[in-house]
Amino acid sequence: MPNSFPEKCPICKKPVSNASKPFCSQGCKDRDLLQWLGDGYRLPGPPADYADSLAIDEKD
Repeated sequence: MPNSFPEKCPICKKPVSNASKPFCSQGCKDRDLLQWLGDGYRLPGPPADYADSLAIDEKD
């Protein structure tokens, strides 16, 4: 079922562009990516243990 409400860009709240969905432009897509890369977004949970990540890498 199609959404009856107009879609808004999660960054700037402008209408969504089909070419950049779910964002309005490439600029907002890039800003969102930079938030992920720069630890601007975080997932809830316990902090990751650096030693555990090394153990996983050694198994591969």
